[in-house]
This record gives sequence, C-alpha cells and structure tokens, in this order.
Amino acid sequence: MQEHEIYMKRCLNLALLGAGQVSPNPMVGAVIVCDDKVVGEGWHQRYGGPHAEVNAVNEVLQRFGNEAAGILKKSTIYVSLEPCAHHGKTPPCAELIVSHQIPRVVIACRDPFDRVNGKGIDRLKEAGVEVLEGVLESEALHVNRRFFTRVQKQRPYIILKWAQTGDGYFAPTDGSQKWISGKQAKMLVHRWRSEEDALLVGKNTALNDNPQLNTRLWAGKSPKRLVIDRCLSLPKDLHIFDQSVETIIFNEKETRIEGKTKYISLESFDHYLAETLAYQLFLFDIQSVIIEGGAKTLQLFIDAGLWDEARVFVSDQTWGSGLPAPVMRFKPADRGRLGTDELLTYFRP
Repeated sequence: MQEHEIYMKRCLNLALLGAGQVSPNPMVGAVIVCDDKVVGEGWHQRYGGPHAEVNAVNEVLQRFGNEAAGILKKSTIYVSLEPCAHHGKTPPCAELIVSHQIPRVVIACRDPFDRVNGKGIDRLKEAGVEVLEGVLESEALHVNRRFFTRVQKQRPYIILKWAQTGDGYFAPTDGSQKWISGKQAKMLVHRWRSEEDALLVGKNTALNDNPQLNTRLWAGKSPKRLVIDRCLSLPKDLHIFDQSVETIIFNEKETRIEGKTKYISLESFDHYLAETLAYQLFLFDIQSVIIEGGAKTLQLFIDAGLWDEARVFVSDQTWGSGLPAPVMRFKPADRGRLGTDELLTYFRP
C-alpha cells in the first residue's frame, strides 16, 4: 500500500498543475508504472483538452514506440479520479485503458458526476481489469473540493478572504482605503485569484477601493468579476467597468449585456440573497468564487452558512478603532506567516 501511495501522491501533485485551467472539470493526474518504474504520466491541462489518462498513455507511446504496446500490457495506471465512462468533449478514458489492455488501475476516489459515478469502474471490471480504490482518498477529495462541491451541492466552492489588523479591524469607518497586509500577501492573493473562477465584492468595496480584481502580480488568467450593486449606483469610471475581464453586476433593476459587462437582475435582495447568488453562479458554470469584501458581503455568506474556506491575513498593525472584521468562532485549520502577516486558514465544520 505504501508503494501505491507514493505513486498516487505524484498523481495528486500533477493534478494541481491544472489549477485555474480546467474548471468546471476536475483536476486529475495519472501515472503509469511498469516494473517499478514510471513510464508515463500526465494531467488534465485545460478544459476541453485530453484527460490525464490520455496524456499519460500518449507519453508511453511517444517514449517507447514499438515497445509501448507490450509495456502497457504489463503496467499499472494510477489515477487520482475514477476514469470517465461517457463521451463528453473527449472519448471515455475507461475505454482507452481497456483498449490498451492495461491490466491494473489504482484510483484515489470515485467521480460523483452522475454519468461517471461507478460506471468507469464497472466498465474496467467487466473487461477483466483489476481495480483498487481508495488510495489517498481524503487527499484526492481535498484536491477536487471545488468540483465535488459543485456536483454534490449545486453551488460553487466559496472562499472568504480578508485582511484585519492585530486588534481585529477590517477597514476605517470613514470609507477610506487603508492597506493592511504586506506585499507578499498581496502577491499570494493574486496567485489565488488565478486559481479560481470568479471574485465577488459588494458595492461599497467597488466604490471605496476601486479594485481591478485581476492577476497583474501573478502570471495567470484573471477570474470573472462579480459585483453586488442593488440599485446600479456605481459610477462607470471604476476599474470594474474597464471591459478587460468578464464582469457580472447583480442588481434588482435590469438584465442586459454591455460588452464584457453583464447586468443580471435578481428577484429579491431582501431574503436568501446569499443562496440566490450561489445558485445563480452554479447556473453560470462558476465552480469556485473568492469573496473579497466588504465586511457586509462577507457577513452575508457567513450568516447564511454558505462558505467552505476562509483565508484571513492578520497584520501586526493595530488601529484602536475601525470597522470590526468578521469573527470566526473556532480554531483555524492552519497557520502560516508571510513577512509580518499571519495567514489563518479555516474550513467550515
């Protein structure tokens, strides 16, 4: 089992290379082993592109030429998620494994998607392939927590993010902008943005901070920008209206499209707003979202119990007064440091 875990850990590390590129598909890694040696590996690199198993098999074919068929017939393929058994944007990976007569498959966890769940494993077993499930299952579930949340809960994976002073303040009370965390934290936030589908802010954050909500400090795609502006009162000279990134303005007045800016009218802002927004994002195929503020928007989702992860920077600054930051009522799952800032990570119990 320890040997299986070594190769599966490599699968999970490969899977993470697809972060920010494959949504709403899962991140998947695959490793092919023959005679205790890795002969091929791959990962799902982009949405609509070849799956991890295809890339791993292709590497064997390219490396070994005429010998590849014989090598595959005595190999084990490790996959971090159950191979698919249906035709989507690509052919089914279970059939690929069967066609190359790979005799053994080791899987971390099953795919919860209805068209796959257990069917890939059944197809492999029907063809006489030996299947071992559950190797590093909890780690694999964590890697694809965004995908599993979307499929099983019909909403995106919701990440809360904010910075606060050492004495618990979030922002000045006069609405002015005052930076709390350091340069390293800012760069890390831009990396996080490149890994998720969308960012959400409220009207006051858009107005007071005039954020660009992009990844200018990190090499990666900028996510969709989402803004709650009930009465459409935000001025058009803000960065969010610069047409550089797809932007959705949730409001109660109108639904229309203006270039890369979409105005989406919601039926009610008075009841179940967090739930309405979460389901609307699910309908838009948004698999993950970072809520970056302000305090009212963050508290909206906290009060509704609609969040999965919170990332909180705590500065060594103290203000003595200000707008109080949201309060977590339990201990963080992880603590780390970036310069003078402490990073606390919470997962909703």
